[in-house]
Amino acid sequence: MLNYIWLALLLLAVVVGGLTGRSREVTEAALDAAKTSVLTIALPLIGITALWLGLMRLAERAGLIQILARGLRPLLSRLFPEVPADHPAMGSMLLNMAANMIGLTNAATPLGLRAMKDLESLNPRPGTATNAMCTFLAVNTSSIQLVPTTAIGLMAAAGSANPVAIVGTSLLATAGSTLVAIAAVKTLERCRRFRLPPAPPQPPPATPAEPPPDALPPATTPSRTSRAATIAALLLVALFVGLWIRALTQTTATPQADPWAVRALNELSVLAIPFMLAFFPLYAALRGVPVYEEFVQGAKEGFEVVVRIIPYLVAMLVAVGTFRAAGCIDWLSRLLQPALDLARFPAELLPMALTRPLSGSATIGLFADLVNTLGPDHLVSRMGGTILGSTETTFYVIAVYFGAVGVRRTRHAVAAGLLADAAGIAASVLVCRMMFG
Repeated sequence: MLNYIWLALLLLAVVVGGLTGRSREVTEAALDAAKTSVLTIALPLIGITALWLGLMRLAERAGLIQILARGLRPLLSRLFPEVPADHPAMGSMLLNMAANMIGLTNAATPLGLRAMKDLESLNPRPGTATNAMCTFLAVNTSSIQLVPTTAIGLMAAAGSANPVAIVGTSLLATAGSTLVAIAAVKTLERCRRFRLPPAPPQPPPATPAEPPPDALPPATTPSRTSRAATIAALLLVALFVGLWIRALTQTTATPQADPWAVRALNELSVLAIPFMLAFFPLYAALRGVPVYEEFVQGAKEGFEVVVRIIPYLVAMLVAVGTFRAAGCIDWLSRLLQPALDLARFPAELLPMALTRPLSGSATIGLFADLVNTLGPDHLVSRMGGTILGSTETTFYVIAVYFGAVGVRRTRHAVAAGLLADAAGIAASVLVCRMMFG
Protein backbone atom coordinates (compact mmCIF):
# COMPACT_ATOMS: atom_id res chain seq x y z
CA MET A 1 0.00 0.00 0.00
CA LEU A 2 2.79 2.44 0.83
CA ASN A 3 4.18 2.07 -2.71
CA TYR A 4 0.89 3.29 -4.21
CA ILE A 5 0.47 6.13 -1.70
CA TRP A 6 4.02 7.39 -2.25
CA LEU A 7 3.65 7.28 -6.04
CA ALA A 8 0.25 8.99 -5.87
CA LEU A 9 1.64 11.82 -3.71
CA LEU A 10 4.43 12.51 -6.19
CA LEU A 11 2.29 12.27 -9.33
CA LEU A 12 -0.46 14.46 -7.88
CA ALA A 13 2.13 17.01 -6.79
CA VAL A 14 3.61 17.26 -10.28
CA VAL A 15 0.26 17.31 -12.10
CA VAL A 16 -1.56 19.71 -9.76
CA GLY A 17 1.54 21.90 -9.47
CA GLY A 18 1.72 22.18 -13.25
CA LEU A 19 -2.00 23.00 -13.56
CA THR A 20 -1.87 25.65 -10.82
CA GLY A 21 1.42 27.19 -11.92
CA ARG A 22 3.31 26.02 -8.84
CA SER A 23 6.00 23.93 -10.54
CA ARG A 24 8.74 26.16 -9.10
CA GLU A 25 7.32 25.69 -5.59
CA VAL A 26 7.20 21.92 -6.11
CA THR A 27 10.87 21.88 -7.14
CA GLU A 28 11.91 24.00 -4.16
CA ALA A 29 9.83 21.86 -1.79
CA ALA A 30 11.51 18.66 -3.03
CA LEU A 31 15.00 20.08 -2.47
CA ASP A 32 14.10 21.60 0.91
CA ALA A 33 12.52 18.35 2.10
CA ALA A 34 15.61 16.34 1.11
CA LYS A 35 17.82 18.77 3.04
CA THR A 36 15.47 18.91 6.03
CA SER A 37 15.28 15.13 6.32
CA VAL A 38 19.07 14.92 6.76
CA LEU A 39 20.16 18.19 8.40
CA THR A 40 17.13 19.05 10.53
CA ILE A 41 15.78 15.61 11.48
CA ALA A 42 18.40 12.88 11.05
CA LEU A 43 21.48 14.65 12.43
CA PRO A 44 19.89 15.82 15.73
CA LEU A 45 18.19 12.44 16.01
CA ILE A 46 21.58 10.68 15.92
CA GLY A 47 22.67 12.18 19.22
CA ILE A 48 19.32 11.68 20.95
CA THR A 49 19.02 8.10 19.73
CA ALA A 50 22.61 7.30 20.71
CA LEU A 51 21.90 8.55 24.25
CA TRP A 52 18.71 6.55 24.72
CA LEU A 53 19.91 3.36 23.09
CA GLY A 54 22.99 3.53 25.30
CA LEU A 55 20.78 3.77 28.38
CA MET A 56 18.51 1.01 27.05
CA ARG A 57 21.49 -1.30 26.63
CA LEU A 58 22.44 -0.72 30.27
CA ALA A 59 18.86 -1.47 31.32
CA GLU A 60 18.85 -4.65 29.27
CA ARG A 61 22.23 -5.86 30.54
CA ALA A 62 21.14 -5.19 34.14
CA GLY A 63 17.92 -7.18 33.63
CA LEU A 64 15.56 -4.20 34.06
CA ILE A 65 13.86 -4.66 30.70
CA GLN A 66 13.11 -8.30 31.47
CA ILE A 67 11.69 -7.36 34.90
CA LEU A 68 9.47 -4.73 33.30
CA ALA A 69 8.26 -7.18 30.65
CA ARG A 70 7.39 -9.82 33.25
CA GLY A 71 5.45 -7.31 35.33
CA LEU A 72 3.07 -6.44 32.50
CA ARG A 73 3.02 -9.83 30.80
CA PRO A 74 -0.80 -10.33 30.93
CA LEU A 75 -1.62 -7.05 29.13
CA LEU A 76 1.14 -7.11 26.51
CA SER A 77 0.67 -10.80 25.74
CA ARG A 78 -2.86 -10.06 24.55
CA LEU A 79 -1.72 -7.25 22.28
CA PHE A 80 1.39 -9.04 20.99
CA PRO A 81 0.75 -12.81 21.16
CA GLU A 82 3.59 -13.51 18.70
CA VAL A 83 6.21 -12.01 21.03
CA PRO A 84 7.54 -14.24 23.86
CA ALA A 85 6.45 -12.88 27.23
CA ASP A 86 10.02 -12.51 28.52
CA HIS A 87 11.48 -11.02 25.31
CA PRO A 88 13.22 -7.60 25.59
CA ALA A 89 10.82 -6.21 22.94
CA MET A 90 8.06 -6.22 25.56
CA GLY A 91 9.95 -3.88 27.85
CA SER A 92 11.10 -1.65 24.97
CA MET A 93 7.55 -1.21 23.68
CA LEU A 94 6.26 -0.47 27.17
CA LEU A 95 8.88 2.24 27.76
CA ASN A 96 8.03 3.81 24.38
CA MET A 97 4.32 3.89 25.24
CA ALA A 98 5.03 5.37 28.67
CA ALA A 99 7.23 8.09 27.13
CA ASN A 100 4.46 8.95 24.67
CA MET A 101 1.88 9.14 27.43
CA ILE A 102 3.74 11.69 29.54
CA GLY A 103 4.95 13.72 26.56
CA LEU A 104 8.63 12.72 26.43
CA THR A 105 8.78 12.98 22.64
CA ASN A 106 12.59 13.15 22.54
CA ALA A 107 12.75 9.83 24.36
CA ALA A 108 9.75 8.15 22.71
CA THR A 109 11.23 7.95 19.21
CA PRO A 110 14.58 6.36 20.22
CA LEU A 111 12.76 3.93 22.50
CA GLY A 112 10.42 3.07 19.65
CA LEU A 113 13.38 2.47 17.33
CA ARG A 114 14.85 0.10 19.91
CA ALA A 115 11.51 -1.71 20.17
CA MET A 116 11.42 -2.16 16.38
CA LYS A 117 14.97 -3.53 16.47
CA ASP A 118 13.95 -6.03 19.14
CA LEU A 119 10.86 -7.03 17.14
CA GLU A 120 12.98 -7.48 14.01
CA SER A 121 15.09 -10.04 15.87
CA LEU A 122 11.95 -12.24 15.93
CA ASN A 123 11.11 -11.66 12.26
CA PRO A 124 11.50 -14.78 10.07
CA ARG A 125 10.76 -12.70 6.92
CA PRO A 126 13.24 -9.76 6.78
CA GLY A 127 11.82 -6.83 4.83
CA THR A 128 8.20 -7.71 5.68
CA ALA A 129 6.41 -6.27 8.71
CA THR A 130 5.26 -8.79 11.29
CA ASN A 131 1.87 -8.65 13.01
CA ALA A 132 3.57 -7.40 16.18
CA MET A 133 5.29 -4.58 14.26
CA CYS A 134 2.02 -3.48 12.67
CA THR A 135 0.26 -3.54 16.05
CA PHE A 136 3.04 -1.51 17.65
CA LEU A 137 2.91 1.07 14.83
CA ALA A 138 -0.88 1.29 15.10
CA VAL A 139 -0.68 1.99 18.84
CA ASN A 140 1.98 4.66 18.18
CA THR A 141 0.04 6.40 15.42
CA SER A 142 -3.04 6.55 17.65
CA SER A 143 -0.95 8.90 19.83
CA ILE A 144 -1.58 7.81 23.41
CA GLN A 145 -0.91 11.07 25.26
CA LEU A 146 -2.23 12.16 28.63
CA VAL A 147 -1.59 15.90 28.24
CA PRO A 148 -1.41 17.62 24.80
CA THR A 149 1.31 20.04 25.87
CA THR A 150 1.89 21.60 22.43
CA ALA A 151 -1.76 22.51 21.90
CA ILE A 152 -2.11 23.79 25.47
CA GLY A 153 0.99 25.95 25.08
CA LEU A 154 -0.27 27.55 21.86
CA MET A 155 -3.69 28.25 23.37
CA ALA A 156 -2.17 29.71 26.53
CA ALA A 157 0.15 31.94 24.47
CA ALA A 158 -2.89 33.23 22.58
CA GLY A 159 -4.57 34.28 25.86
CA SER A 160 -6.99 31.42 26.45
CA ALA A 161 -9.04 31.71 29.63
CA ASN A 162 -8.83 27.95 30.13
CA PRO A 163 -6.14 26.36 27.92
CA VAL A 164 -6.32 23.01 29.74
CA ALA A 165 -9.98 22.53 28.83
CA ILE A 166 -8.90 20.21 26.00
CA VAL A 167 -7.19 17.73 28.33
CA GLY A 168 -10.41 15.80 28.91
CA THR A 169 -11.50 15.91 25.27
CA SER A 170 -8.05 14.76 24.13
CA LEU A 171 -8.13 11.82 26.53
CA LEU A 172 -11.51 10.71 25.21
CA ALA A 173 -10.52 11.21 21.57
CA THR A 174 -7.19 9.42 21.93
CA ALA A 175 -8.93 6.55 23.71
CA GLY A 176 -11.27 6.24 20.73
CA SER A 177 -8.46 6.40 18.18
CA THR A 178 -6.45 3.78 20.10
CA LEU A 179 -9.39 1.39 20.28
CA VAL A 180 -10.00 1.82 16.54
CA ALA A 181 -6.30 1.32 15.81
CA ILE A 182 -6.17 -1.95 17.75
CA ALA A 183 -9.45 -3.22 16.27
CA ALA A 184 -8.33 -2.28 12.75
CA VAL A 185 -4.89 -3.86 12.97
CA LYS A 186 -6.25 -7.09 14.47
CA THR A 187 -8.97 -7.30 11.81
CA LEU A 188 -6.78 -6.43 8.83
CA GLU A 189 -4.06 -8.91 9.73
CA ARG A 190 -6.58 -11.70 9.07
CA CYS A 191 -7.53 -10.41 5.60
CA ARG A 192 -6.20 -12.38 2.67
CA ARG A 193 -4.60 -9.28 1.13
CA PHE A 194 -2.42 -8.67 4.21
CA ARG A 195 -1.93 -12.22 5.39
CA LEU A 196 1.70 -13.23 5.97
CA PRO A 197 3.22 -15.71 3.51
CA PRO A 198 4.62 -18.98 4.89
CA ALA A 199 7.88 -18.46 6.74
CA PRO A 200 10.99 -19.65 4.88
CA PRO A 201 12.64 -22.75 6.37
CA GLN A 202 15.12 -21.82 9.03
CA PRO A 203 18.50 -23.58 9.20
CA PRO A 204 19.21 -25.37 12.46
CA PRO A 205 20.92 -22.99 14.89
CA ALA A 206 24.64 -23.39 15.06
CA THR A 207 26.24 -24.00 18.41
CA PRO A 208 29.38 -21.89 18.58
CA ALA A 209 32.13 -22.92 20.90
CA GLU A 210 31.95 -19.51 22.55
CA PRO A 211 28.99 -17.08 22.28
CA PRO A 212 29.75 -13.65 20.78
CA PRO A 213 30.10 -10.82 23.31
CA ASP A 214 26.94 -9.08 22.07
CA ALA A 215 24.85 -12.19 22.78
CA LEU A 216 25.85 -12.57 26.39
CA PRO A 217 22.92 -12.49 28.84
CA PRO A 218 22.69 -9.79 31.48
CA ALA A 219 25.39 -10.03 34.07
CA THR A 220 24.69 -12.42 36.92
CA THR A 221 25.86 -11.29 40.32
CA PRO A 222 25.93 -12.58 43.89
CA SER A 223 22.86 -12.02 46.02
CA ARG A 224 24.67 -9.35 48.06
CA THR A 225 25.23 -7.26 44.91
CA SER A 226 21.64 -7.85 43.85
CA ARG A 227 20.38 -6.60 47.21
CA ALA A 228 22.62 -3.52 46.96
CA ALA A 229 21.22 -2.73 43.50
CA THR A 230 17.67 -3.10 44.77
CA ILE A 231 18.31 -0.86 47.77
CA ALA A 232 19.94 1.80 45.58
CA ALA A 233 17.02 1.63 43.14
CA LEU A 234 14.52 2.11 45.95
CA LEU A 235 16.48 5.08 47.32
CA LEU A 236 16.53 6.73 43.89
CA VAL A 237 12.80 6.13 43.47
CA ALA A 238 12.17 7.66 46.89
CA LEU A 239 14.28 10.69 45.96
CA PHE A 240 12.39 11.04 42.68
CA VAL A 241 9.00 10.89 44.43
CA GLY A 242 10.20 13.40 47.03
CA LEU A 243 11.34 15.87 44.37
CA TRP A 244 8.07 15.38 42.51
CA ILE A 245 5.96 16.11 45.58
CA ARG A 246 8.15 19.10 46.47
CA ALA A 247 7.67 20.54 42.96
CA LEU A 248 3.91 20.14 43.24
CA THR A 249 3.61 21.76 46.66
CA GLN A 250 6.18 24.51 46.11
CA THR A 251 4.61 27.98 46.15
CA THR A 252 5.60 30.39 43.39
CA ALA A 253 5.08 34.06 42.75
CA THR A 254 2.54 33.29 40.06
CA PRO A 255 -0.35 31.10 41.20
CA GLN A 256 -0.78 27.92 39.27
CA ALA A 257 -3.83 28.06 37.01
CA ASP A 258 -3.55 24.46 35.85
CA PRO A 259 -5.42 21.63 37.58
CA TRP A 260 -3.39 19.49 39.94
CA ALA A 261 -3.38 16.48 37.60
CA VAL A 262 -1.96 18.53 34.72
CA ARG A 263 0.77 20.01 36.93
CA ALA A 264 1.59 16.54 38.22
CA LEU A 265 2.10 15.21 34.70
CA ASN A 266 4.15 18.24 33.68
CA GLU A 267 6.46 17.86 36.67
CA LEU A 268 6.69 14.13 36.04
CA SER A 269 7.90 14.72 32.49
CA VAL A 270 10.49 17.24 33.73
CA LEU A 271 11.94 14.88 36.35
CA ALA A 272 11.67 11.63 34.38
CA ILE A 273 14.75 12.10 32.19
CA PRO A 274 17.17 13.07 35.03
CA PHE A 275 15.84 10.11 37.01
CA MET A 276 16.54 7.64 34.17
CA LEU A 277 19.98 9.17 33.53
CA ALA A 278 20.91 8.29 37.10
CA PHE A 279 18.84 5.14 37.65
CA PHE A 280 19.89 2.96 34.70
CA PRO A 281 23.69 3.42 35.02
CA LEU A 282 23.71 3.07 38.83
CA TYR A 283 21.57 -0.07 38.86
CA ALA A 284 23.62 -1.61 36.04
CA ALA A 285 26.91 -0.81 37.81
CA LEU A 286 25.73 -2.43 41.03
CA ARG A 287 24.70 -5.48 39.02
CA GLY A 288 28.26 -5.86 37.74
CA VAL A 289 27.76 -4.40 34.25
CA PRO A 290 30.70 -2.41 32.75
CA VAL A 291 28.56 0.66 32.30
CA TYR A 292 30.79 2.85 30.13
CA GLU A 293 31.63 0.09 27.67
CA GLU A 294 28.02 -1.06 27.35
CA PHE A 295 26.72 2.50 27.01
CA VAL A 296 29.14 3.20 24.16
CA GLN A 297 28.13 -0.04 22.46
CA GLY A 298 24.47 0.96 22.68
CA ALA A 299 25.26 4.45 21.40
CA LYS A 300 26.95 2.89 18.37
CA GLU A 301 23.73 1.02 17.65
CA GLY A 302 21.83 4.31 17.84
CA PHE A 303 24.13 5.90 15.27
CA GLU A 304 23.69 2.96 12.89
CA VAL A 305 19.91 2.95 13.30
CA VAL A 306 19.51 6.63 12.37
CA VAL A 307 21.83 6.32 9.37
CA ARG A 308 19.62 3.49 8.08
CA ILE A 309 16.45 5.58 8.22
CA ILE A 310 17.82 8.54 6.18
CA PRO A 311 16.78 7.15 2.74
CA TYR A 312 13.27 6.41 4.06
CA LEU A 313 12.99 9.91 5.51
CA VAL A 314 14.12 11.52 2.26
CA ALA A 315 11.63 9.49 0.22
CA MET A 316 8.65 10.24 2.47
CA LEU A 317 9.37 13.91 3.21
CA VAL A 318 9.99 14.74 -0.45
CA ALA A 319 6.64 13.20 -1.42
CA VAL A 320 4.80 14.97 1.40
CA GLY A 321 6.54 18.30 0.85
CA THR A 322 5.83 18.43 -2.89
CA PHE A 323 2.22 17.36 -2.29
CA ARG A 324 1.69 20.31 0.05
CA ALA A 325 3.59 22.80 -2.08
CA ALA A 326 1.55 21.95 -5.17
CA GLY A 327 -1.64 23.03 -3.42
CA CYS A 328 -3.08 19.52 -3.25
CA ILE A 329 -4.38 20.09 0.28
CA ASP A 330 -6.45 23.08 -0.94
CA TRP A 331 -7.67 21.07 -3.92
CA LEU A 332 -8.75 18.17 -1.69
CA SER A 333 -10.45 20.60 0.69
CA ARG A 334 -12.61 22.01 -2.10
CA LEU A 335 -13.37 18.52 -3.40
CA LEU A 336 -14.46 17.16 0.00
CA GLN A 337 -16.24 20.26 1.27
CA PRO A 338 -19.82 19.36 0.14
CA ALA A 339 -19.67 15.95 1.81
CA LEU A 340 -18.23 17.36 5.03
CA ASP A 341 -20.89 20.06 5.16
CA LEU A 342 -23.50 17.30 5.36
CA ALA A 343 -21.56 15.71 8.25
CA ARG A 344 -21.38 19.07 10.09
CA PHE A 345 -17.59 19.00 9.98
CA PRO A 346 -16.24 22.58 10.35
CA ALA A 347 -14.70 23.86 7.12
CA GLU A 348 -11.91 25.59 9.05
CA LEU A 349 -10.65 22.21 10.34
CA LEU A 350 -10.39 20.47 6.98
CA PRO A 351 -6.87 21.62 5.99
CA MET A 352 -5.58 20.64 9.43
CA ALA A 353 -7.28 17.24 9.28
CA LEU A 354 -5.84 16.50 5.83
CA THR A 355 -2.35 17.66 6.82
CA ARG A 356 -2.13 15.82 10.15
CA PRO A 357 -1.04 12.39 8.82
CA LEU A 358 1.53 14.06 6.55
CA SER A 359 3.36 16.72 8.56
CA GLY A 360 3.49 17.54 12.25
CA SER A 361 5.08 20.98 11.87
CA ALA A 362 2.57 22.04 9.19
CA THR A 363 -0.31 20.90 11.40
CA ILE A 364 1.00 22.94 14.32
CA GLY A 365 1.27 25.96 12.02
CA LEU A 366 -2.31 25.50 10.82
CA PHE A 367 -3.53 25.15 14.40
CA ALA A 368 -1.68 28.32 15.47
CA ASP A 369 -3.31 30.19 12.58
CA LEU A 370 -6.70 28.77 13.59
CA VAL A 371 -6.24 29.97 17.17
CA ASN A 372 -5.15 33.43 16.08
CA THR A 373 -8.03 33.75 13.60
CA LEU A 374 -10.96 32.41 15.65
CA GLY A 375 -9.63 32.90 19.17
CA PRO A 376 -8.19 30.29 21.57
CA ASP A 377 -11.51 29.55 23.29
CA HIS A 378 -13.58 29.16 20.12
CA LEU A 379 -15.25 25.76 19.67
CA VAL A 380 -13.37 25.06 16.43
CA SER A 381 -10.04 26.01 18.05
CA ARG A 382 -10.69 23.52 20.84
CA MET A 383 -11.54 20.90 18.22
CA GLY A 384 -8.22 21.61 16.51
CA GLY A 385 -6.32 21.34 19.79
CA THR A 386 -8.01 18.03 20.52
CA ILE A 387 -7.09 16.74 17.06
CA LEU A 388 -3.47 17.77 17.66
CA GLY A 389 -3.44 15.87 20.95
CA SER A 390 -5.17 12.69 19.78
CA THR A 391 -3.62 11.94 16.37
CA GLU A 392 -0.14 11.47 14.94
CA THR A 393 1.89 12.08 11.77
CA THR A 394 1.32 8.57 10.45
CA PHE A 395 3.57 8.66 7.41
CA TYR A 396 6.53 10.09 9.33
CA VAL A 397 6.21 7.46 12.08
CA ILE A 398 5.98 4.64 9.54
CA ALA A 399 8.96 5.94 7.54
CA VAL A 400 11.16 6.27 10.64
CA TYR A 401 10.22 3.08 12.46
CA PHE A 402 10.10 0.72 9.49
CA GLY A 403 13.14 2.37 7.93
CA ALA A 404 15.14 1.62 11.06
CA VAL A 405 14.83 -2.12 10.44
CA GLY A 406 14.71 -2.08 6.65
CA VAL A 407 11.05 -3.09 6.32
CA ARG A 408 9.74 -2.34 2.82
CA ARG A 409 6.49 -4.33 2.84
CA THR A 410 4.43 -2.54 5.49
CA ARG A 411 1.29 -4.69 4.96
CA HIS A 412 -1.70 -3.23 6.85
CA ALA A 413 0.18 -0.76 9.08
CA VAL A 414 -0.62 2.26 6.87
CA ALA A 415 -4.32 1.42 6.65
CA ALA A 416 -4.61 0.89 10.41
CA GLY A 417 -2.75 4.13 11.13
CA LEU A 418 -4.95 6.18 8.79
CA LEU A 419 -8.09 4.63 10.28
CA ALA A 420 -6.83 5.61 13.75
CA ASP A 421 -6.25 9.18 12.53
CA ALA A 422 -9.74 9.35 11.03
CA ALA A 423 -11.24 8.02 14.26
CA GLY A 424 -9.28 10.54 16.34
CA ILE A 425 -10.41 13.44 14.14
CA ALA A 426 -14.06 12.36 14.16
CA ALA A 427 -13.99 11.74 17.92
CA SER A 428 -12.39 15.17 18.51
CA VAL A 429 -15.22 16.96 16.70
CA LEU A 430 -17.93 14.88 18.36
CA VAL A 431 -16.55 15.11 21.91
CA CYS A 432 -15.94 18.87 21.68
CA ARG A 433 -19.49 19.43 20.43
CA MET A 434 -20.79 17.43 23.40
CA MET A 435 -18.60 19.15 26.03
CA PHE A 436 -18.43 22.73 24.71
CA GLY A 437 -21.71 23.02 22.80
